Amino acid sequence: MKFFRQALVISLRFLLRVFPASLVNVLKENPKLLALYSRNIHKSGLLHKLPTPAELSRLYTENLCHQNKLICDIEMNLERERFISPIILILMPKLLREQLNESLQSILAMKGVASQVVVWCENEHVVEARRFLNNDSPDNCGYAVISELVELERLTNSQNSCFIINCGDRVHASLNYVLAENIDDMTSILYCDTDSYNHLKQHLDPKFKPNWNPDLQLTTGYVSSGIWVDSFQQLYGKLILSGSGIAQYLMILYLENNRIDSIKNIPLVLVSQNQNFKLNLSEVSAYTRGLLDACGKVTVDERELIRIEWNISSPPLVSLIIPTRNGLNLVKACIESILTKTTYAHYEILLIDNNSDDPECLSYFDLLAQNEKIRVISYKHEFNYSAINNFAVSHANGDIIGLINNDVEVISPDWLSSMVGHAIREDIGCVGAKLLYSNELIQHAGVVLGYGQSAGHAHKFYPATHSGYMNRLVSSHNVSAVTAACLLVKKELFEAVNGLNEKRLSIAFNDVDFCLKVQSLHVRNVYCAEAVLFHHESVSRGLEDTAEKQQRFRSELNYLREQWPEFIQNDPAYNPNLTLKRENFSIKGHSEYR
Repeated sequence: MKFFRQALVISLRFLLRVFPASLVNVLKENPKLLALYSRNIHKSGLLHKLPTPAELSRLYTENLCHQNKLICDIEMNLERERFISPIILILMPKLLREQLNESLQSILAMKGVASQVVVWCENEHVVEARRFLNNDSPDNCGYAVISELVELERLTNSQNSCFIINCGDRVHASLNYVLAENIDDMTSILYCDTDSYNHLKQHLDPKFKPNWNPDLQLTTGYVSSGIWVDSFQQLYGKLILSGSGIAQYLMILYLENNRIDSIKNIPLVLVSQNQNFKLNLSEVSAYTRGLLDACGKVTVDERELIRIEWNISSPPLVSLIIPTRNGLNLVKACIESILTKTTYAHYEILLIDNNSDDPECLSYFDLLAQNEKIRVISYKHEFNYSAINNFAVSHANGDIIGLINNDVEVISPDWLSSMVGHAIREDIGCVGAKLLYSNELIQHAGVVLGYGQSAGHAHKFYPATHSGYMNRLVSSHNVSAVTAACLLVKKELFEAVNGLNEKRLSIAFNDVDFCLKVQSLHVRNVYCAEAVLFHHESVSRGLEDTAEKQQRFRSELNYLREQWPEFIQNDPAYNPNLTLKRENFSIKGHSEYR
């Protein structure tokens, strides 16, 4: 059946490309045809389909051409007085001549004024490193070698900025130009996209990174090389001499000051790492143990990723709000899975009955009302998802609000404690879960703005066991929005933004709009990878298969586009080099650069 769907969708896509635009627009106006196409393209698995290695190589080659054009424009337009030449600091824990030579060759190829290069190594390697640099390095120009970071004071002006790489990293020839273009008075740290190179100097495996994403840094150390700091003095006491030193440094900055907002990403590949480089997160975890232990229980899993069970010193009451109209089997599976599987004990369930008329369902609701953890509350108005939840929150006793769909079913017993651990953090707003379809494919793992000029689900239809792009499926990290099918947030934040928009967003995109409103209060939203549940999506509500439903959907879509154009244009938790045509984190195709 899947292959038939794929053949059908591919054929329809071909026909839509060759049909006249006027005919295509007429077809799109037919609700049932549009619903049929949407259902089949999702079930076909084509949206998840990843490029083959050959396709990926072609896409990245095209991407590098695009990036080179952008960099050439920067070089042509940069005002001379803005050009900078930071110290380039190379971290070399062990004496690695061949790797050091790679870094030095790339530095020598840089355009503009030559930067001062400082190699930081262990004291036992200083003499040998100096001998190598003076005798065997590419240009015999006398680089500086230090064994202590404070030695930078005597080598240069203490106000000089610094660009830090690992031994073996190669830097882009136009590095200084791009840095100058992106530095402003509000920026204290910059980092860039990276890739790897092999023995043939071929570029591969690009890492297109989101804007500053502290929770992704804590779990994966996604920034591990290629950072610019405005003054090397801020490195003292935080940057260690290690291949993992850069990743650890940024972790420490966040853990010591969780409201750092002066870090930004340059979405250009300016550093290439040796393909044999591997970040040692066990080492990072060990070095930052004191700060991490203050957050909660820390482990390094089988994938070498850091997991943090955030401390819950005083468990808050969580009000789980579940709206429903009939749907006996769904509601029963949802509530009984919460009651029997959830390890976090301090919660209440508010079942919001929206005009149910099934006698069996009503009888079950009466039975539920006898449970001291459950309140059944009637909402006797027409269905409006936003209004129902706003109404329910006014009846909630908890300090934490949980928005839960009636078609959700618990898988991981620690789902609620994992989410609460994030939700109570001072700098965190909305917390979402990993949701799976019944066939154990990913339904939701965070929302990405920009898909279809609206919003979509990251990694949709990936296998549940997949690591995802840059380990983002299996690592908790910051996202711009999460789905209200399973969402936790402090009640005070919910009320501060006046809840969900019941006037303009009764059905669709209310959760995206809500998350962005919460985020505007200077907190960050989180996808919690440890909280795993089934979500039998659209079983209870159905498809947008009538003209009235599609008109309402278009109205809500237009509202989202009008309210949040900057996020739809450039989601800070995504990267502009990644495609917006599929929800699979593939590299943009040639047509998307036009």
